[in-house]
Amino acid sequence: MKYLLMIYRNATGRDALDDAGPDALHQAHGELIKDLIASGEFLDTKPLSRDNARTVRVLDGQIVSTDGPFTEAKEVMAGYYLVDCADLDRATEIAARLPEAPYSPIEIREFE
Repeated sequence: MKYLLMIYRNATGRDALDDAGPDALHQAHGELIKDLIASGEFLDTKPLSRDNARTVRVLDGQIVSTDGPFTEAKEVMAGYYLVDCADLDRATEIAARLPEAPYSPIEIREFE
């Protein structure tokens, strides 16, 4: 079964991860990716940039856009993993290994 693990980041998580430094974050992701490749569960992962981001709505038939990835929420989507694993429990185990998980929510969605 395929799952999308969406990594959200909030101010608390951003500060904690920044304090740990980029090397620690890259190392944690690198180890997880290596393990998922070895298990055959890895499909894809990407960080998402805020550059050239836009939020779009259609209101009364008119396109309304705002610069930035910011909806009215405290968290913004920072990246994702796409995995192919046995079930939701396994996807949850993988999501819990993400270095952002102690600080920000990880949302799991199944592909139909």
